[in-house]
Amino acid sequence: MLNKFNAMLINEDGQGLVEYALIIALVSIVAIAALRTLGTKASNSLTNASNQLS
Repeated sequence: MLNKFNAMLINEDGQGLVEYALIIALVSIVAIAALRTLGTKASNSLTNASNQLS
């Protein structure tokens, strides 16, 4: 039983998958933050343009 547990700790097959998941999570967080910032600025610009036309 202890040998199986040690083999599971040494096995690094899932390490790559976890690293990719962390990278995807980080990229997602950065993309969401950028879209929130740019989305607000774009919305304000479109609102100002609409107000000028009215």
